[in-house]
Amino acid sequence: MKILFTIETLLLLTFSYSFAQGNLDTWDHLKKEKFQIKYPPSWEINEAGMMGTSLILLSPISNAEDTFRENVNLIVQDLSAYPMTLVEYTELSISQIKTMIQNGALISSNRIEGRMNQFQKVMYTGKQGLFDLKFLQYYFIHEQSAYVLTFTAEIDQFDKYETIGAQILDSFKFAK
Repeated sequence: MKILFTIETLLLLTFSYSFAQGNLDTWDHLKKEKFQIKYPPSWEINEAGMMGTSLILLSPISNAEDTFRENVNLIVQDLSAYPMTLVEYTELSISQIKTMIQNGALISSNRIEGRMNQFQKVMYTGKQGLFDLKFLQYYFIHEQSAYVLTFTAEIDQFDKYETIGAQILDSFKFAK
């Protein structure tokens, strides 16, 4: 009976944690001059500009053996000197995936007509350092800038984090 109670308690806690992670009303909200984004309160935000990013959102470490933190990052590129359409930007980016990411392999690329914006949704895999990774990216062209929003996870962890990663990406909006 005690074992059954323990199992039920663990299931309830797991469900509660999963529900809280997926409930955007309880998420933290970052508002900047040009955009806003929501993310789970358990995720860490870094706005130090590492590797040319505007922000990096990092998942919590799951255990002592966890050596890679799933993350969402945003890179903003000024296109005023080299104006591009979303189609042109996507073609250039996909060609770079294949040449700049070790074992880079495109899985999908789809144009999405959102409520507020159109964007390109791209998924691919590749190796960086010791890690075999899977990437989900959204490309936006807005006011002469390219916004590249990327969710990154280890391939074997991607399915576990995909819903939360996509929710974070989907919460991105340009300021009005």
